[in-house]
Amino acid sequence: MAEIGDNLVDHQEREPLEEEEGGVEEEEDEEEEEGSEYSFRFEEGVNPLDFVEDNALTSQPYKLFERLEFEYEALAQKKRKAPPPPGSSVKKARGEDEFGARQTMEDSIKAMNYGGIHKKSKRLKKRGRQKGSKNKPNREVARRLGEATLYYAHGRYEEAISVLRQIVLQAPVSPDAYHTLGLVHDAMGDKKRALSFYMLAAHLMPKDSSLWKLLVYWSIEKYMDSGEKGYIDQANYCLSKAIKADPKDIQLRLHRASLYLERRDYKKAAESYDQIHQLSPENVEALKTGAKLYQRCGQLEHSIQILEDYLKGHPTEGDLSVIDLLASILMETSDHNKALQHIEHALSVYSLGKDLSLNLTIKAGICHAHLGNMQKAEILFGVLEGEDAAHHIDLVTELADSLMNLGHYDIALKYYLMLEGIAGSDKGSLHLKIAHCYLSLKNRVQAIMFFKKGLETLADNIYARLSLASLLLEQSKDDEAISLLSPQYGLVYNDQHPEKSKPWWLHEKIKVKICSIYRSKGMLEEFVNAIYPLVRESLYCFETRKRKVKVRKRLRMRDLHERVKVLDNRGADNLFHGFRPVASSADLVKAGRAKKLLLKKEEEKAKALAAGVDWQSDDDSDDEPLLREHREAPLPNLLKDEEHHLLVIDLCKALATLQRYSDALEITSLTLRLANDILSAEKKEELRILGAQLAYNITDPKHGFNYVKYIVQQHPYSIAAWNCYYKVISRLENRDTRHYKFLQSMQGKLKDCVPPILISAHQFTGGSHHQDAARKYLEAYKLLPESPLINLCVGTALINLALGFRLQNKHQCLAQGLAFLYNNLRLCESSQEALYNIGRAYHHVGLVSLAASYYEKVLATREKDYPMPKLPSENPNKEHQTQNSGHCDLRREAAYNLHLIYKRSGASDLARQVLKDYCTY
Repeated sequence: MAEIGDNLVDHQEREPLEEEEGGVEEEEDEEEEEGSEYSFRFEEGVNPLDFVEDNALTSQPYKLFERLEFEYEALAQKKRKAPPPPGSSVKKARGEDEFGARQTMEDSIKAMNYGGIHKKSKRLKKRGRQKGSKNKPNREVARRLGEATLYYAHGRYEEAISVLRQIVLQAPVSPDAYHTLGLVHDAMGDKKRALSFYMLAAHLMPKDSSLWKLLVYWSIEKYMDSGEKGYIDQANYCLSKAIKADPKDIQLRLHRASLYLERRDYKKAAESYDQIHQLSPENVEALKTGAKLYQRCGQLEHSIQILEDYLKGHPTEGDLSVIDLLASILMETSDHNKALQHIEHALSVYSLGKDLSLNLTIKAGICHAHLGNMQKAEILFGVLEGEDAAHHIDLVTELADSLMNLGHYDIALKYYLMLEGIAGSDKGSLHLKIAHCYLSLKNRVQAIMFFKKGLETLADNIYARLSLASLLLEQSKDDEAISLLSPQYGLVYNDQHPEKSKPWWLHEKIKVKICSIYRSKGMLEEFVNAIYPLVRESLYCFETRKRKVKVRKRLRMRDLHERVKVLDNRGADNLFHGFRPVASSADLVKAGRAKKLLLKKEEEKAKALAAGVDWQSDDDSDDEPLLREHREAPLPNLLKDEEHHLLVIDLCKALATLQRYSDALEITSLTLRLANDILSAEKKEELRILGAQLAYNITDPKHGFNYVKYIVQQHPYSIAAWNCYYKVISRLENRDTRHYKFLQSMQGKLKDCVPPILISAHQFTGGSHHQDAARKYLEAYKLLPESPLINLCVGTALINLALGFRLQNKHQCLAQGLAFLYNNLRLCESSQEALYNIGRAYHHVGLVSLAASYYEKVLATREKDYPMPKLPSENPNKEHQTQNSGHCDLRREAAYNLHLIYKRSGASDLARQVLKDYCTY
C-alpha cells in the first residue's frame, strides 16, 4: 500500500488531475509548515484493494454525530444520488421482480454499453493533439464506473463493490472509484471503511474541499465515539487540507481557532482570528477575540496595533466596543493619555451630539484620575450615582480598584460600600478591599471587622491573615493573633497531591509571623517547634542546589507509556497514521524523549533475555526509591535578608537554651557554609562564637572543632579561649590529626604563647610519653617560671619519668621533680592543694613517712570554696547551685590516703579512726 501511496504522490506531482481548477490562489498554511514531517502515511502492508473484501474489517454500527454544525450528507450531495428510501433494504432490492427494477437496471447498463457505439459523433474533429491532460480517459473505466453508480443508486451494494474492485485493479489512481466506494460503505452503515476510502479520494482530489470537510466532521465523530486521540489529530490534518483547498471558508478557520483554544495555544488561535478578520473585515467579533488572545499571550503592542488599524479603516462609523477594548488594553499598559484620546475621539466622531456609553465614560474618568485631573474625574464618576450598581458590578469594581491603587481610599470606599449589599458581587474579595481602605484611613476597628468577614469566605488569603494578626497585636490581643495563625483542630494537609497549593498554615510568611510572636512572648519551645523544621529543610534544599547535583525523577514504564500516547495517534483499525499530534511543543518533546527511552529499554530487555539474564521492569518494583528531586525551599529568602538572618540566630540560641546542642550546631554549620558570602561580619562572628559554645557542651564535639579553632585564632592569648579549646579536644575519642597540625602551626607562629605548649605537653602525659611531656613543660617554664601550674606540671612529669626503667640517674630526676613541687608550694603560699601534691608525690615514690607528715598537714588545714572556672558565655550561677559545699577541700582525699599508709604499716585502729573522723558524714 505504501508503494501505491508513493505512486499517488508522484502522479499528482507530475500531472495534476483535470478536474482540479487553479483559479483560486492558495495561501500557505502555517500548520503545514509546522508538521512537514507529519504527513499522513499508509499502514504498512495494507492494500486499498483489501477494503473491498468482506473480511478486511469488521463492520460496526456507529452513532451519528448530531452536534455537528452541518451534516456531512449535505456536503456529499453533489457527488452522489439519493440513497434508497428508508423502507427499502438490500434484500428487497435484490428480490424485485425480474421484469421490474432489475430489467430497468439491465436495460440501462445495456444501453450504456452498446447504445452509443454505432452512433457517430456529431462533434467536429480537430487536427492535432487535444489540449489538457496527457492521460486519456479510459472508456472502459468510465463505463464500469457508471455501472457501479447505477448499482449503488438501486441499492445493489454488493454488485457495486464487485465492479468497483475491478476498477481499482485496472485504474488504482481513480478518485471517483474510491469516492463511490466510500458512498457505498456509508450507505451500508460501515463508516469505518467509508472514512478510509474518502481519505484516499480526498488525497487524489486535494482541491475538493467538500471531501475534506466531510472527513473533518467524521474524524470528530469518531473521536467523540471512541475517545482515541488519533482521530482528533486526523481531524486537525484534514482541517488544514480543507483550508488549503478553500482558503475563503470562514467556518473552517473558526473550527481551527477553536482547536487551538482547546489545546491552549493562544498565539495561534489569535493568528487564526486575525486571518478571519482579514478575510471578513465586517466580522468585528473575530477582531476583538484575536485582540484579547494577543493580550493574553502578552503581545499587547500587536493587540493595540490591529485595533487601531480597524479604527483607521472606519474613521466615521467604528464600533464602540472596539474602542472600549482598545482603551482597556492601553490602560493596562499605563498609557492613559492615549486611551483618553481614543475615547474623546469617539465622542467627537462616532457619538456626535450623544452621550458616551457608561463603560467609556467611567474609563475616561479613570484616565483623568491617573493623569491628575480628579475634579474632572469625579464629574464623570457622577453618572454612576443615578444608576443601579447591581447592573454594573464589574464597572463599579474596576472604578473602585483604580481609585484604591491611586491612593484615593475615601472615594474608593464609597463605591465599595455600594456593592456590599448586592448578592452578585464577590463578598470575600470585596470585604478585604474595604478592610484595606479602612486600614489605610487608620480606622482599625472597622478594618478588623471587615478582615474577619473576608476570611470567612477567603480562608487561604495570606495577606488578610497577616494584616489582621498585626492589627490584633497592636490591640494587645496576642492569644487571638496566635489562634488566627494556627491551624484549626481537625485540619489535615494531604501532601499526596503536590500539584495542589499548600494550605495557608504552611505558608512561609505565616510561619515567620507566628514565630516572631512566640519569640517576643518568650515561648521558646513553641518557637522552636514552629520554625526549626522549615529552617532545616530550607538549608538542605540550598545545599543540594549548591552542590549542583543533577537529580531527576526516575520515570516508571507506565509514566513513559503515558507520555508516548501523545505520539501514538494510530487507531487499531485505521488505514492512516502519522498525523501531527494536537499537542504543545513541550509535550511533544517529552513524548519524543519517552519514546527513545522506551526503545532503549526494549533493547536492554532483548540483550538480557538473549544472555539468559532475568530482566525486571520498573513496574515490578513499586517500592523502588526515587532519586532526590529538586525541592522548593519552604523559606526561599532564608539566606537573603537581614530579618531571616536574625531568625536563624535566635533559633540557634533557643535550641541551645533548650539543650538541643546537636540541632543548634547543625543549623549553625549549614548557615555559615551556605551564606558565607551573604552574612555580615557581625553575624558571622556571632554564629562562630555560638558554635564554639555549642561544641563546648555537645557530647560529640568533632563537628565543633572549627569553631573553637576560630575562637583561639582570634584570641590566641586568651586563657578562656584555650580552656574551651582544650575541653573540646579532650573529649575526642579518636586521634584527630587536625588538632596536632593546628597546635604545631600555633607553636610555630606564636613562640611566646604558653597555652599551646601546655596542651601539647598534656597530650604527651596522657599518652605516657613523660620525657616528651617534661621537655614541653620545661619549655613553658622558661617563658613563665613563676607560674604555679607550670611548676606543678614539671614536677609531676619528672617524678613520673624517674619511675621509668630506662632512666639511669633516677635519684637526680626525682630530686629535681620534688624541687619543682616545693617551688609550687612556695608560690601557692603553702596552700592545702600544694601540701597534698607533695604528700601524694612522696606516697607515689614510696617515702610513706614523709607522705604521712604532709597528709597530716593537709588535715590540719581548712580550705574555703572557690567557684569553678567557666567560659564568659556560660551562666556562672547555673552549676554553682548544684555543687556541694566543700568541693575545694582535700581533707577527705588526704585522710583516705593516710589510712592506706596506716593500714599497710599495721595500725588498723588508727586507720579506722582516720576514716571515721574525715570520710563519714
